Amino acid sequence: MLTYEKAKELLGSYGQEHLLDFYGELGAEEQTSLLAQIEKIDFSILAALDSKNNEALKRGKIEPIGAVTIADIEKNSGEYRSVGIDAIKAGKVAAVLLAGGQGTRLGFDKPKGMYNVGVTRELFIFECLINNMMKVVNEAGAWIHLCVMTSEKNHDDTVGFFREKNFFGYNADYVHFFVQDMAPSVDFDGRIYMESKSRISSSPNGNGGWFSSLVRSGLLAELKESGAEWLNVFGVDNVLAKIADPLFIGAIIKSGAQSGSKVVAKSAPEERVGVMCLEDGKPSIVEYYEMTDEMVNQRGDDGALAYKYGVILNYLFSISKLEDINKRSMPVHTVDKKIPYMDRNGDYIVPSEPNGHKFEKLILDMINMHDSCIPYEVMRDREFAPIKNPDGVDSVVSARKLLEENGVTL
Repeated sequence: MLTYEKAKELLGSYGQEHLLDFYGELGAEEQTSLLAQIEKIDFSILAALDSKNNEALKRGKIEPIGAVTIADIEKNSGEYRSVGIDAIKAGKVAAVLLAGGQGTRLGFDKPKGMYNVGVTRELFIFECLINNMMKVVNEAGAWIHLCVMTSEKNHDDTVGFFREKNFFGYNADYVHFFVQDMAPSVDFDGRIYMESKSRISSSPNGNGGWFSSLVRSGLLAELKESGAEWLNVFGVDNVLAKIADPLFIGAIIKSGAQSGSKVVAKSAPEERVGVMCLEDGKPSIVEYYEMTDEMVNQRGDDGALAYKYGVILNYLFSISKLEDINKRSMPVHTVDKKIPYMDRNGDYIVPSEPNGHKFEKLILDMINMHDSCIPYEVMRDREFAPIKNPDGVDSVVSARKLLEENGVTL
């Protein structure tokens, strides 16, 4: 446990002594909490301020990438399924659900996974995902470990909800929860903000921070002890996500690649989705806003879009390669935000304009740190029903329609 004296010394080396300005006014419990928060800070991320927009974060040479296509999967489905089922039965596959977000954009002030998409009955996003996993569990005749990543804000609600719903019929011994690491928020001079006299302003460290959070929680060690060699990582948004899909697992294992990414063919050249590509010869993701008009409209010899494989946040990673990456430094990105904070007088301020930076690690950088990542094409209307908005594109309305088309009773 970090002592006050050690905390003061640590903060002094980074010019952040102000985090203890109100320490003497706090009760014993608040003092302990503040010291624990300081102990968790990864001060190395502050170096990102010096490297903002530097060469390390600029993109390399972007080129199209090939994929395991839907036709390839149909041709080799028997072999892929057999290899995948064998891996699942042997306990080599575990799943990681990224579920740290709230349903704010849906007008729902609870964890997004608790949102009810049902019409005539209750059917929660978490429930949809568990139902999808149960199909594989029943096919393989083996339970699959599921690690649910929460945030500090929604952890208690998420855990309580799973328990209240009896884990939606899943084996509770195979469901584990861990909290995503946080990163401090800073002003434009790099001074860490305080949210209150006893709380540092912080936010989740981006979708690329899931693995380091899993390691810190101790869950990775438990998964490896159970025989896990692969992690299927997916987001909470997509109610049609096929998790621990034997065909996907089998295809990636057979390929000898270090990782795989489920992708869908873009619905139109201008669709706002990140696409798989090669960057300086290594796998990567290029975001839609980074693509030039030429790239957006480029066609291959077959007339299809050259950059057509849109990512859907469903990845399969080799644990051994992730451990190698975790020993290295992932790029840290800064994002300008409006950050509520406590000023030097102890008053709480809500800014009307961006007043500082938040720090994020991105999964696209994790992909680029692999030597190989195979895009695996799936049918959009069978595996991609994201819920980002209350209505319109990628909404509750569109997801409900797709769920019904796939035989789910709402």
